[in-house]
Amino acid sequence: MQERRSWSKVTDDAPTHAELLELVAAAGRVADHSSMHPWRLIELRGADRVRLARAIGKAEGDKGPSSKPLRAPLLIAIVATFRKSDKVPRWEQEAVASGVAHALSLLLDEAGWGVFWRTGHYTRAKAVAKAHGLAKNEELLGWLYVGGKPSRSRAGRRKTIEARKYVSRMPKPSKD
Repeated sequence: MQERRSWSKVTDDAPTHAELLELVAAAGRVADHSSMHPWRLIELRGADRVRLARAIGKAEGDKGPSSKPLRAPLLIAIVATFRKSDKVPRWEQEAVASGVAHALSLLLDEAGWGVFWRTGHYTRAKAVAKAHGLAKNEELLGWLYVGGKPSRSRAGRRKTIEARKYVSRMPKPSKD
């Protein structure tokens, strides 16, 4: 975790489908109330990225395709798949899907791959949802862009946060 960073530029190398499945199996172990598995992933390679580029271009009102999906050889779409539940609210199901995405990004990084998570307003666009084949109970949360880490990286060490700013105690009860 101390060395993790986003790699906005990656090489054309990418994990194989089999390697990806192994990492997804581990990422799927995140905390998941009632074991609902309210998520799925879509693997985009090659021509799939071009289809996504056209969909994003359409969503943004551009005449041509977006260049964004072509910036990495592998994109992994993170999809929250909401299920009806009296015990597990929608926000918690989305949190599980986000947890899987974050865990997978850490596992990919640990395995030596460059990764960054891309979101944007077009994740909610109809053209983009259609390109991914999303059902009515699903939302696209974004994509993990995955590729090889460049050999010559100007990567500086990321600053560690000042934890005290983010951790507090519960306030003392008021004397009302």
